[in-house]
Amino acid sequence: MKAAVLYNKGEMPQYTDFQEPVVQNDDELLVSVKAVALKHFDKGRAKGTHYSTVPDKQDAKVIGGDGVCLLPDGTRVYALGVSGMLAEKATVDKDRVVPLPAGLDDATAAALPNAVFGAAMALRFRAGIEPGDTVLVNGATGFTGRVAVQIAKFYGAGKVIATGRNPQSLKELTALGADEIISVQQTDEQFTGQLRQLHQNSPVNVIIDYLWGHTAEMILRSLKGTGSFTPRTRYVSVGSVTGDLIQLSAANLRSVDLQLLGSGLGSWTRSQVRTLFAEILPEMFQLAADGKLKIGTVDVELRDIEKLWEMDVPDGKRLVVHI
Repeated sequence: MKAAVLYNKGEMPQYTDFQEPVVQNDDELLVSVKAVALKHFDKGRAKGTHYSTVPDKQDAKVIGGDGVCLLPDGTRVYALGVSGMLAEKATVDKDRVVPLPAGLDDATAAALPNAVFGAAMALRFRAGIEPGDTVLVNGATGFTGRVAVQIAKFYGAGKVIATGRNPQSLKELTALGADEIISVQQTDEQFTGQLRQLHQNSPVNVIIDYLWGHTAEMILRSLKGTGSFTPRTRYVSVGSVTGDLIQLSAANLRSVDLQLLGSGLGSWTRSQVRTLFAEILPEMFQLAADGKLKIGTVDVELRDIEKLWEMDVPDGKRLVVHI
């Protein structure tokens, strides 16, 4: 079979012939792969830089963790791979398979799940979003951030505040559900001043952060209290695009009712992951099929994997590889 094969961590994958995977037990299925989204997560695992990467003595392996497939009976599904997914064939876990609605195209079905992991799980389980909450999405112009804005509104947010760098993308977010936008290209004083004013008018209940770094420091500084009672704020770190470390004043923690949380592999319970596959993903796939959850993709072919590995994808879109 043809596949995108990585021979050494840190190198570029190659489009080549590779041995077809073999089902190892009754919990696995052999499927035909149709489309796979290529994400920062996949690249991080391939390079060995993502925290979930484990040592692997295998000399060569197929990359890609999930995608759209056909089961042996022809049923079209989204599935989480046991073997690498950027190949004509893959093995998948029977418990991590979700049937796809007929009106949903392969590219959208392949691109959406990772963003749902990074948005719905953070909003629903880590932040415990409640109807009427004011939600701040830091880094909302990215692919997952755009999805988070829409899911926050679907989950009942009363107001959504979006931060980002790209002016055009920020404007586009207003059509996707953002009520307020804040540019991170302002000075620190302008950024914190705008956020403080918004926080005073409508206290921020939930923060979903895809950037971390300096913007996180500014956001936390904007929430700092003065000794009076404060609303409860749940701050959930999902990504660290602009930096892995921050400086946090102890006064920030003492002066506000602040919960600092993370959302990602290792932070969810088994029950929550079961809910993700049994309820959340099917619901989000149907929303997308109905045109109520909108995303953008850049569609490419597997044979071009060596050219597109470092491809510059437009802001807010996801690269989808068709097999």
